[in-house]
Amino acid sequence: MGAEVPKLHDVGPVLREVKRSFPAWFAERVDELAYFSRVLRREREPSMYGDSESGLPPDRLYSKRDGEEALKMAEDVLEVAKRLLEEVRASKQQRSAA
Repeated sequence: MGAEVPKLHDVGPVLREVKRSFPAWFAERVDELAYFSRVLRREREPSMYGDSESGLPPDRLYSKRDGEEALKMAEDVLEVAKRLLEEVRASKQQRSAA
């Protein structure tokens, strides 16, 4: 899409910056995707290593529901990304054939 890929785990701010370069259906979901990115990035380290301040391991910080919600966010992002990739590929193929 012509955007520089950040070397960060939270790509939400970049998605918002280049929102207009995406198809309308994707642009409509950018705020939601940016939210997912922020939440998943913020929870990434404690979910793997626990919380050093409280000394709690991940299994004491998170419930099964927390994991299910994180998985749902990741699955939503994956589906949207697949659709976008398929559209970009199809567009490139159409231009090549013309």
